Amino acid sequence: MSESPPTADLHLHTTVSDGILTVGDLPTAADAAGLNLIAVTDHDVIHPKIPAPVVALDSLTVVRGIELRVETPTEQIDLLGYAVSRTDALETELDRIQQNRIDRGAEIIESVESYLDIDLDIEPRTGLGRPHIARAIDASDAPYDVERAFDELIGNNGPCFVPRAVTSFEAGVELLTEACAVVSLAHPFRYEDSAAALELTSALDGVERYYPYGFAVDTGRVDALIEAHGLLATGGSDAHGETLGHAGLSGAKADTFRSALPKAERYTRLGA
Repeated sequence: MSESPPTADLHLHTTVSDGILTVGDLPTAADAAGLNLIAVTDHDVIHPKIPAPVVALDSLTVVRGIELRVETPTEQIDLLGYAVSRTDALETELDRIQQNRIDRGAEIIESVESYLDIDLDIEPRTGLGRPHIARAIDASDAPYDVERAFDELIGNNGPCFVPRAVTSFEAGVELLTEACAVVSLAHPFRYEDSAAALELTSALDGVERYYPYGFAVDTGRVDALIEAHGLLATGGSDAHGETLGHAGLSGAKADTFRSALPKAERYTRLGA
């Protein structure tokens, strides 16, 4: 039996990290995709223009979230925190991470410019990620599009790659559990050791069940973990572009997730 089109996209990015939509664009983008529930999960930052953990804009519910990169014994993975509140401990760690992003961005830019003998016309800043640098490479005179820039230059094994200093898994779970209504494992089958990543769900509230991988995944294993650990199923498109709703929740699954959130505060608009 096929799944209904999603009405909830719980994984998307804005210009605060490495997306191209502003937060003010989201109601129109959500409406175009037939969504009534979205979560803004920018990388390692709480969106400054979403004024509460959960916001109601007419029929659209916007969840203030975060995607936090953490270090495990096997590899780095991503956690999704939903309905995030600002705690002193989380803010301190995010400040550290953002400064590391700025410093890392500067190193990658300098390395690419030296390696290719070009000027990328991009400056290090808060929220800067490798997608920004890849797009700058694509826009330069260098013979690389975004995909080749990752594959051949700034990807994890590339000559211009610079590692990040990320939060430990244990510290990340503690910080997000204190600050968020729901903490979920993002896209478990994108990791080199998906089995080890899925084992970590025993310390979490949920797991990203619906995600546009583009390849076959063992959804039965995820469903078994959801049942065994009483996890919430989450899901989203991981949108960095203009279109939302490539994946997400619908029907009872969306209702179940919504019931785990605090009451929405009503606003008429979000900041641009």
